[in-house]
Amino acid sequence: MGNFPSTFNHEVMAREKRRVAITSVIAAVGLTATKLAVGLWTGSLGILSEALHSGLDLVAALITVFAVRYADRPADSDHQYGHGKIENLAALIQAVLLLVTCGWILHEAWERLSGGDLHIQLNVWAFAVIIVSIMVDISRSRALSRVAKKYDSQALEADALHFHTDIYTSLVVLFGLLCVAFGWPEADAIAAIIVACIVIWISLQLGKRTIDGLLDRVPAGMKEHVERIVMDVDGVESIRSLRIRPSGGTSFINLVIGIQRTTFFDKAHGIVDDVEAALSEALPRSDVLVHSEPVIGVRERLCDTIEWMVRQSGLSAHNIQILWVNDGYVLNFDIEYRQGTSFVEAHALAIEVEQRIRENISSIKTVLIHLEEDTVTATPGDDVSKEERELLARVREMIISFPNVCRNDAISCYSTSDGLHLTASFTLPCTMSLGEMHTVVDEIETNIKALDHRIHNVFLHAAPEVSTQAVD
Repeated sequence: MGNFPSTFNHEVMAREKRRVAITSVIAAVGLTATKLAVGLWTGSLGILSEALHSGLDLVAALITVFAVRYADRPADSDHQYGHGKIENLAALIQAVLLLVTCGWILHEAWERLSGGDLHIQLNVWAFAVIIVSIMVDISRSRALSRVAKKYDSQALEADALHFHTDIYTSLVVLFGLLCVAFGWPEADAIAAIIVACIVIWISLQLGKRTIDGLLDRVPAGMKEHVERIVMDVDGVESIRSLRIRPSGGTSFINLVIGIQRTTFFDKAHGIVDDVEAALSEALPRSDVLVHSEPVIGVRERLCDTIEWMVRQSGLSAHNIQILWVNDGYVLNFDIEYRQGTSFVEAHALAIEVEQRIRENISSIKTVLIHLEEDTVTATPGDDVSKEERELLARVREMIISFPNVCRNDAISCYSTSDGLHLTASFTLPCTMSLGEMHTVVDEIETNIKALDHRIHNVFLHAAPEVSTQAVD
């Protein structure tokens, strides 16, 4: 996986990759020409093998320039996953070229050792070209490796590997030349064989990685990394399916997550967005597609299950009451139907809901459903607070005198066709639990309705009383 910055810039990446690739071409041209000239002059197979190796580096660098130029092109209608696989293909070609070169080096070394043609003319340039080559290879391999790791570029990684192996092979050739200088001419051919063996081993490793990339093998540890990120997102119950397809430096992630089935659609959509955001932040060059499926959540309560089963019929439930009686549940709740629903149709839907509940919850003993019509509409009304000052004064006095009420903030009265509609707000101690607050509000509502038969509806709002000391 690449170590991408959170503010990833595609143009900066493409420019940096092209620059380091072109610089490597220039370095490979200089090294190939110099090694070839010195190798032909001295007759050293070790230096000639290094020249051929550098020539291969030149071809590999040219392939890399082509690969990074086209691999970062955006997806189109013919390449809907982008062009990142070009980098994998380029790396594979470089591995094959390395193996072909090693075959030629081994053949020539065997011919020299078996034929006795071991005459080598050593001079200072033979040693100088190898030492300079090592210095250039160190510089280029570091630059290529840095950019390859930064942008997860397999083509640049292969190019860096070429220059990196040159460091070790050049050291082997340098040791062979020293042996030749001390009277052991066979050391040059032996050094060439060692060089070839080293390059073959590294080429096979590179070839395996590139083939893994072409076959969409997931990098080690990436699947576990993605799973940890997803499961850390609040609301994700499970991972149902995960597919990762690396392509160049981009990872295409297709994910199916389980979300508690009682979750409403907008909340579920928000959880999906959170997963996509978390993965995009951790893996900036990832293309993430998330699908959600309803599952039974570990935090699902029985009342949540009831609400969900009612929603399967396109209805909504409220005022759910659950009793545990003699090793079984007694369930009572209200169902709201749209206006205009007939009694027969409403009853049929209630039977459908009841059967679903009984089939899925074996411990249900009794189900009683109260049928209601949805009446959430705008009712005409007039503000009669001034005309009903006396009534409101009595209501206010009753609220203030009620135990635990700290103060009465506001009170209003509206006249509707059904009767008077009263609203009031007051404060209660902040130490109360939600259940205790609800009990107090219910009692006040009952007492207000008893003050005047004209009162049809009462809406009360309770707020916690915040002390001055708590505010400070």
